[in-house]
Amino acid sequence: MAPKKNAAAATAATTSTERQAAAQTTPIAAAKRPSTNTTGDATSWDVVFQNIYTHYVKETAQRTKLIDVFLAFLVVVGALQFAYCVLAGNYPFNAFLSGFSATVGQFVLAISLRIQTASTDKSEFPSVSPERAFADFVVCSLILHFFCINFIN
Repeated sequence: MAPKKNAAAATAATTSTERQAAAQTTPIAAAKRPSTNTTGDATSWDVVFQNIYTHYVKETAQRTKLIDVFLAFLVVVGALQFAYCVLAGNYPFNAFLSGFSATVGQFVLAISLRIQTASTDKSEFPSVSPERAFADFVVCSLILHFFCINFIN
């Protein structure tokens, strides 16, 4: 004799699939349902990055954009120095350390300058004018490079 199926489990399975099918046809459920399309995710990331870029271009001051370009340049220079050290060797190791620390130190100083000049909330740095922040940046950069040149020998 063949085993009998549980009638209650069979009806519960069919009713749950019927509920899912009905829920997928309603417009509210369709809006809440996550997208299973993988190409849709790529376009949504494109839209997010495009919105970030347009907001950055519209809302950021020219002075801050210039500092950001300088920061990107410092990252590229630091990466090139590190890659050269890995690929070609680091025979004058103190020269590599001096150059790399100058790049990293200048990056830190430039970040400090960006924070002081680009802050829209003046409660963070109420007494620091942009001219004063730039003067501090120049003096600290001179001190940094003086130590880096002395470290080379």
